[in-house]
Order: sequence, then C-alpha cells, then structure tokens
Amino acid sequence: MIETYYGVCFLTALLLTVFYVYIWHKHLDVHITLVFMLVPINNLGSLMLAMSRSAGEAILAQKVVYLAACFLPLMILLAVLTLCNISLRRWARVALFLFNGAIYVSTLTMGSMSIFYKSFSFKQENGAGYIYNKEYGFMHTVFYFMVIAYFAVALGVLIYSFFKKNQVSRKILYLLLLPEIISIAAFFGGRKIIDKVELVPAAYCFALVIYLIIIYRISIYDITDTAIDSLIEQGDTGFISCDFKFCYLGSNTTAKQIIPELKTLTVDKPLSRNVYLKSNLLRWLNNFKKDESKNKTYFVKGNKTYLVVISYLFDGRHKRGYQLVITDDTKNQQNIRLINSFNTQLKAEVAEKTADIIDMHNKLILGMATMVESRDNSTGGHIKRTSEVVRMLIDEMKKDSRFQLTEKFCSDMIKAAPMHDLGKIAVDDAILRKPGRFTPEEYEKMKTHAAEGARIVHEILKGTSDFEFHILAENVAHYHHERWDGSGYPDGLKGTEIPFEARIMAVADVYDALVSKRVYKEKMSFKDADAIIMEGMGKHFDLRLKPIYAAARPKLEKYYSSIDAQ
Repeated sequence: MIETYYGVCFLTALLLTVFYVYIWHKHLDVHITLVFMLVPINNLGSLMLAMSRSAGEAILAQKVVYLAACFLPLMILLAVLTLCNISLRRWARVALFLFNGAIYVSTLTMGSMSIFYKSFSFKQENGAGYIYNKEYGFMHTVFYFMVIAYFAVALGVLIYSFFKKNQVSRKILYLLLLPEIISIAAFFGGRKIIDKVELVPAAYCFALVIYLIIIYRISIYDITDTAIDSLIEQGDTGFISCDFKFCYLGSNTTAKQIIPELKTLTVDKPLSRNVYLKSNLLRWLNNFKKDESKNKTYFVKGNKTYLVVISYLFDGRHKRGYQLVITDDTKNQQNIRLINSFNTQLKAEVAEKTADIIDMHNKLILGMATMVESRDNSTGGHIKRTSEVVRMLIDEMKKDSRFQLTEKFCSDMIKAAPMHDLGKIAVDDAILRKPGRFTPEEYEKMKTHAAEGARIVHEILKGTSDFEFHILAENVAHYHHERWDGSGYPDGLKGTEIPFEARIMAVADVYDALVSKRVYKEKMSFKDADAIIMEGMGKHFDLRLKPIYAAARPKLEKYYSSIDAQ
C-alpha cells in the first residue's frame, strides 16, 4: 500500500513534468524548469526507499532523495525572486549553489561517515522499507537551517512584493505562497500526521500543479513573450497589455515613459482606477471591443504625437486580452499636416474658382427664369415667392426627424425651385400672356410647359458633375403639377411615384397661386387658402407634408403680408 502511494506520487510528478516539457518555451524561467526536473527525482528516491530490501538500498535511495531535497528549496527561492522581479547578483547565485552543493556532498557520506547521519536503523514493515532511529550529524542540522532559511526568505520576498511591487500580479503572489506553506508543513510535520509515510512527495506534486497554473498566468503577463521581442529591444516602441476585463497586465519601459500614469497602476487592477487611463486607454479599448476596425488612434502628449495600434494579446493561438502598441508618429504627422495644409490651400483656390463658376451658372439660370416670368402677365414675382415658400417648408422638415433630409438635398431643393417653370419659355405668347382664363385647348398647350421644362433643365445641366442636383431640378420642373391621387399632369403619376422634391414644389406652387393676385382672379384670404391646402392633403398633396405646412403657415402668412405692405 505504501509502495503504491509513492509510486503514484512518482508517476504523477513524471506526468506533470512531461506536460511541462510539452508546453515549454524559451521565456520560461530556468529555475522553474529545474523544479520540474528535481521533483520527479525526489519522488523516485522516495519510491526506491519504500521498495528497498536492505540498508544499502535504503541509503542509496536516501541519497537520491537528498539530491532533490538539497537543491529544490534554492530553485524555488530563485523562481520566487524572478517572478517578483527581484534580481540576485550572479556571484550570490553561484555562492548559494556551491553552499547547497556542499550540503549534498555531505549526504553522500551516509553509511560511511558521521557527517550527515551518525547512525540509523533500517526496517521493513508492510512490505515497505524505511529508515528510523536516525542520529543526525552536523551537516543535517545545516540542511534543516538551509530549508528554513530559504522558506523564510521566500516568504519575506512575497510579503515585500505584495506591498511594494505593484507591477507584480497579486494572483501570482498568492499562488507562489500556497506551495511554499504546504511543502514546508509537509516537510516538518508529515510524519506526525501519518506514521511511516512522507507527505512531501504528494506536497511536491501539488506544488507542480500550482507552478503550471503560474506558468499559464505569466504567459499573458510577460510582455516580452511575444513575436515582437525585437521591437521591444529597440526601446522606441511602447507595449501595454490588459486582459478582457480591462485589468492591467503589464507594460514595457518605453510605454511607462510615454504614459507615466502606468507606473502607479498595480498589475491585475482595472485601468479605470486611474483617471487618465480611464479617459484614454479604456476609451480606446472599448471602441476596439465594439468595432475591431477602430484599432488605430492618435494622442498628443507634450510636443509629440503618438500612434496607438490595438490588437489582441495571444498566448499561442489563444486570445488572452488586448495589446496596445505605441509609436512616436510626430514626424509623420508633421509631414501629413504640411501636405494637408498645401491641399487645403489648393482646395480653397479650386473652391473659390468653382464657387465663381457655380454662382455665374446659378445667375444665368435665375436670369432665364426671370426672363420667362417677364413674359407671363399672371405670374409676376412668382419665382421669388415660391422659392421662399420652399425654403420655409424645408426649414420645418429639418426639425422633423421623420424626414431626415440631407443638407445637400435641402440646398439643392432651394436652388432648384426657381427652375420649376422654365418650360413656359416654349409656350406661345398668345396663351402665356392671355388676360383671362384658358380655353380647354389653351390649357392643354399650357400643360406642356412641365415636360418642356424638364427637357430644358436637362439640356442646361447636361454634363454637370453634380448628378444629384441635375436629377432633382429636372424632377421639380417635370412633376410639380402631378397630384397625389393621380389626377395631375403631365404623366398622371400617383402617390409615391411622384418624386419627393416635386411634391414639396407642388405645395409651394399652389399656395402662391392661391394667395397671389392674378389677371383672372383676386388674391384669396389666408384662411380660405389654408382651407383649400388642408383639404387637398392626401388628394392633391402628400399627406406627410400636412404637419410641415401647418407648422410653416404662420411664417408664410407673415411673409406674404410683408409683400403686400411694400
């Protein structure tokens, strides 16, 4: 039964070591590697002792046990120092190794000299061998002192790091403390709990499991454990890493120089604990988390501009968190600003020339529209008034979230309004200037101005780079006499078949015709005109424009009243 226990401990330690070899990579601390080598040796010695059938075999087994026991405390201490970012001078490491080597050499005298064991007895019980009635020599006392001293120093290092080393993970500190306490307890108290059975082999197996967990953790904390070691060595690129909960994992020296706030942050603590990091790093990371395309940002510190590139932090093929790479982009940004300044100046000059051309173009169109209007006895000032009505309707639509009009559409609509009656230039003067109502035949000829207007607008704007305005202006001229119920002209379009811009123009055109004086009628009162417009909603006009017209009505009446007062 006892042999089985030691056999299980040995096989467990061996399997854990094989697993460690499988996951090993060059960045793992050499002292941890030695721990994984020594524990199976220790457990093998314990198994050999249990299987021994003579005092000679038992002494040989003890020597194997002490090979590991003499060096394991030192390796564990050195691993703790490394993981706590505390360096030990080379001469000190060599001296400690020689000291432990001397202790082990003294164990080799067991059975022949009294340096380590003065005397002992061997016994077999329940099929297992063990040494008892041991009388220790001087070096065994030194061995005990060494074990206690290394444990005390390691414990002191862990406590010091917890309070003073905020760049060391608290989780790793807790994990390091656990095997230390369990191993020392098993070493000094194992036999008192279970007679004739050492708990140290099992404690060492437990320690190896904890070290595997530590290795898993440090694989994401160690920022140098990436494929960008060469960049880190150059010293001009900053690296910051955090886990998926935005808890700080580490950063290199360059990053701390660029962002000094990192020096005050404790590993494993949220970035949100620092105001600057919360408003910058945390905001960048949240943007990247929501949209991975937002993986680049710039920030200015002092007289320098830095580029931040965000990516995932990988451990092999597994994502473990986020990594921020910071580079000085000052010179590049200065060049970009210089180019942008030149481009801005060039664009301004082009825009100025373009604006002159557009202004001249618009004046020509407006002049043509005014010329057409001067031929029509019944529509004096119609162009200007309908343009103002369109502007007022557009202003109300901008306030209504249901329409969501673009600024360009609004601008183009106002600009196209004066062009809606250009087709009247093709109508015979006898009809256009008739001082009375049209006959049915004359009305049919008058109705041709809509399609003719679209043709003229098409010819005027043909070849323009502003295709959207071209289509909009053509639609306004072509379809502003169409009706929502399909009874309009020239094509009898119905409902949403009528372009939206033409539906807006229709309201403005009819309203002006109602409240303005014509040769064949007097102007209508605002109240009567309003009644006709409101009644026409859903028949003549798009019903969606009803609240827009109602909201614009006070401004419309004020505007037309001001015209009458002139």
